[in-house]
Amino acid sequence: MSFTSASSRWTDVYLVAGGRAISVCGDFLAATTLALVLQQAGHGGLAVSGLLLAAALPPALLAPLTGRLADRADSRTVLVLTGAAQALVCAALAVTSHPLAIIGLVALLAAGLAVTQPTIQALLPRMVHRDDLARASGITQTAGQVGMLAAPALAGFLVGQTGPRVPLLIDAVSYLALVVVALLIRTRRRGGAGGTAAAPVAFRLRADRSLTVMTVAIAATVAGVGAINVIEVFFIRGTLGASSTVFGLVAASWTVGMLLFSPVFGRVPQHRLTVRLMLMLLAGSCVAVLAAATVTSAAWLVPLWIFGGACNGGLNVCLAVVVAGRVPSAAHGRAFAVITAVVQGAGLLGYLVAGPLVEQFDPRVLVAGAGAAGLLAALSCWPLVRREPRDVPSISEGPEIRDTVAA
Repeated sequence: MSFTSASSRWTDVYLVAGGRAISVCGDFLAATTLALVLQQAGHGGLAVSGLLLAAALPPALLAPLTGRLADRADSRTVLVLTGAAQALVCAALAVTSHPLAIIGLVALLAAGLAVTQPTIQALLPRMVHRDDLARASGITQTAGQVGMLAAPALAGFLVGQTGPRVPLLIDAVSYLALVVVALLIRTRRRGGAGGTAAAPVAFRLRADRSLTVMTVAIAATVAGVGAINVIEVFFIRGTLGASSTVFGLVAASWTVGMLLFSPVFGRVPQHRLTVRLMLMLLAGSCVAVLAAATVTSAAWLVPLWIFGGACNGGLNVCLAVVVAGRVPSAAHGRAFAVITAVVQGAGLLGYLVAGPLVEQFDPRVLVAGAGAAGLLAALSCWPLVRREPRDVPSISEGPEIRDTVAA
C-alpha cells in the first residue's frame, strides 16, 4: 500500500469531493431526464430498460481495460480528456431524440465513467496520510450522496419548466467541472517516473481470500437487495397504497441515511474498518429490507430505509479503506475497477431478475425474499474471512507509482 508520507492534502480532497458532488448530480440529472424523455415520447419499458443497460454495462465490461489505464496513465490527463469527451457526448444528447441514438450516447457516457471512477478512487489514497483515508473517503462519499439526492427533484423541475435540453446541457457543464477539478488538484498518479512506464504489478482478486470473500458477499447482497429498486414501486404504491409523494419520500430515505452516516464512519479509526465490519454492515442493510416486508404502512419504511442507508454509507467508506490497505498502490486502479465491475454486474442481474418476478409474485414476498437472500449471503461469508493482524501487509508491493505534486 502507499499513502502520501507528508501531511494530508485536504485541499485536493475537497476539490475532488466538490467535483464528485457536481458530476454525480449531473449523472443522475441526465438519467432521470432521459427516462422522462423516453416515457413522454411514448416509448415503452423496453426503451427504458435499454437505457438502464446502456448505463450499467460499460463499467462492468470495460473493467480490465479501464483499471489498467487508471494505473498506467497520468491521472490528470485521463480525467481531463475523459471529462471533455463526456461533456461533448452530453451536449449531443441535448439535441438527440431518437431512442437508439440516446441509448448509444448513454453507453458512451458510461464508458467514460468506467475510466474516471477507478482513476479518482485510486487517487484518493495518494492525497492523504493513511490514518486520514477513512475521513477523506467519508467526505467524498457524502459529497456524492448530496449530488445524488438533489438530482431527481432538480430533473423533474427542469424538465417540467424548460424541457429536457436545459438539464442535459447542465450535465455537460458538470463534466467540464470535472476537467477543472483535474487541473486544480496537485496530487497525481503516473505510470512511471521520467515518462517511462512502470513494470506492471500483478493483481488478482482471488490472491487475497478476504478481499475475494468481501467482493462475493457485496455482489450477492447487491444482487438481492438491488432488486428492491425495481420492486419497491409496486410494493409501496400497490401493496401499501401510498401516494406518489410518499413513494418519493421513502425512495430518498436510503440516500439520506448514507448522507448522514458516511461522515460518522469517516471518523472511525482505520484499524476498525475491516472486512468483518463490512459483512456486518451488509447484514444490517439486509435486515432493514427484511423488516420492510412486515410493515403495514409506508411510513415505517422511512426509518428502516435510513438505517439501511446508514449501513450502506459505512460500507462504502470501509470498502475504500480496505482495498487501499490490502492492495499495492500500483494496482489500486485495477482493484477498484474489478470490484466495482463485479458489484455493478450483480446489481444488473438483480434488475433483470426482478422484472419478471414482479409479474409472478406478490411484492411483499419479493421484498422478504430479497432481504433474506442478501442476509444469507453476508452470514455465509462470515466464517470464510480469516482473522487478520491489525496492520495487514499489502500484497507484494511491486514498483511504486510516482506520486507528484505539481509545481
